[in-house]
Amino acid sequence: MARPITGRLVIATHNAGKLVEMTELLAPYGIATVSAGELGLPEPEEDGMMYAENAAIKALAAARAANLPALADDSGLAVDALDGAPGLFTADWAGKPRDFGRAMARVADELRLREVEPEGARAHFVSALMVAWPDGETLLAEGRVFGALTFPPRGSAGFGYDPIFRPDGHDRTFGEMSAEEKHGIRKIDGRLEGLSHRARAFIRLVAKAGLTEKR
Repeated sequence: MARPITGRLVIATHNAGKLVEMTELLAPYGIATVSAGELGLPEPEEDGMMYAENAAIKALAAARAANLPALADDSGLAVDALDGAPGLFTADWAGKPRDFGRAMARVADELRLREVEPEGARAHFVSALMVAWPDGETLLAEGRVFGALTFPPRGSAGFGYDPIFRPDGHDRTFGEMSAEEKHGIRKIDGRLEGLSHRARAFIRLVAKAGLTEKR
């Protein structure tokens, strides 16, 4: 079993949507959290070549700055016909300030440039969750959810590219689902199950860290 997660945990993100999801995922395990924003921690440069590398950069920076264990997520949308783009540049496609309406329109435009119909194009979300301690020890868990794109965007829930992503086996996009439907974790036949990429990564993290529910 991995090193236990005890005391306060820094959620190493400045993304409000991710912060909400990660806080909700951790809530049943009785772990006290504080966000990087609340602590005034800077955002490190994410120059990794893999999701796990960027998650490690964020988690280690926060853990060392706060002298507390820290949890970071690096995630993205990978579109098959775009060779996995936007991928690591998922947030960058939204520009600054972030405009995911523009980012979703760019996905459709890039597909049309390749003579691919945007509606129904295959894609998947990836999440790499990393816990890091101030001494440099880390714990990684990854999750994926596969589905298809739909245009125009549907729904105003969630964040990022959620309104154009319809997970396999569902008629609605992430943008049309409640938080509980999207990233809620359920116990079915004694096993934890979740729909979103972040929920699936978290389930693996729970198993590796030996976390148990406190409520």
